[in-house]
This record gives sequence, structure tokens and C-alpha cells, in this order.
Amino acid sequence: MSAVTLLLLFFIFVLSAFLGFELINKVPSQLHTPLMSGTNAISGIAIVGAIVCVVLPPGSLSMILGFLAVVLATINVVGGYMVTNRMLCMFKDKKGGK
Repeated sequence: MSAVTLLLLFFIFVLSAFLGFELINKVPSQLHTPLMSGTNAISGIAIVGAIVCVVLPPGSLSMILGFLAVVLATINVVGGYMVTNRMLCMFKDKKGGK
């Protein structure tokens, strides 16, 4: 890869990080649970793609990165479901009813 390509990729990464941070800060708390469900679905798709990267080329850098992606996306999915469950428990009746 040339230096210009790497610089362009780094610029896109930094720009997307700032954009993501600004968008997340503007989300009202009422929309957090539905958005968390959507990101869990996206992370599930990322897990499938990462598993494909792990299986296809054995012994390469993509296998290591695919394994890392599987681990990180799994942590994201499990954590997202835990946060969603905790938020939904806040809306349950305290007396044992649903």
C-alpha cells in the first residue's frame, strides 16, 4: 500500500470516529434500547463475517485478525444484551408482575 492510501484510510477512520462520537451524544435516552438492539444485530453479522475470515485462509494474518474480530464482536453482543436487559428490567413492575 502506498503512503497516500494509508493516509486516506487513516483520515476516513478519524473522521468516522468523530462522526460516531457526535451522533451517539445526540441520541436521547428513550432511543437507547432500540438502537442497542440494532447494533447487536450488526455485531452478529460481523461475527459471521469474522468466522469466515478465520476459516478460509489458514495460517495468515487474516486468520489472526478474524479471530480478534470474533472475540471483540462477541464481547460487544453479550455486553449489549446485558445493558438492554438491565434497561428493560427498570420498566418492570416492582411487585413481581410483568
